[in-house]
Amino acid sequence: MIDEVLEDADDRMHKSVESLHIAFSKIRSGRPNPALLDHVELEYFGSPTPLKHVSSISVEEGRSLVIKPFEKNTLGDIEKAIFASDLGLTPANNGEVVRLQLPPLTEENRRDLIKQARHEAEVARVAIRNIRRDAIHDIREIVKEKLASEDEGHSGEEKAQSLTDERVDEIEKILGAKEEDLLTI
Repeated sequence: MIDEVLEDADDRMHKSVESLHIAFSKIRSGRPNPALLDHVELEYFGSPTPLKHVSSISVEEGRSLVIKPFEKNTLGDIEKAIFASDLGLTPANNGEVVRLQLPPLTEENRRDLIKQARHEAEVARVAIRNIRRDAIHDIREIVKEKLASEDEGHSGEEKAQSLTDERVDEIEKILGAKEEDLLTI
């Protein structure tokens, strides 16, 4: 029983870390990255569709992204979706592809992006601590119902704390790498 609780907690903690990776991919760094457009969706045959499902996205000339749609009639929809997104970028449509020119980051932009990254990391840490709290609560309930001994319960709580420490350390490493990436010119 306790092992199942710990396994579930570990799985949920892993999902929180994966969520942080996704959040960090949306934070623009000094280099263009196609993952910047992962959350952009457009109306395609009446349903919201991710941009990457209707086009190929590549990096060109170091500072721009090129979006080549699989069907040319979606160029206007792609432009509208990029304008509607919170990226703050202006697409340029030449009739064949859409280009996104990413301006260089200023020092102030970098500081703001680092604050945003730290906030996302804190959200992930809080989520992991909440998962630990839930796991410890479940373990105590198992012990209270006499489905496990006090020693097994104590050992389970220590393992839950150990899992939490591992995941928080992982978040710190990911945050450090993102901050380094943001500070790289």
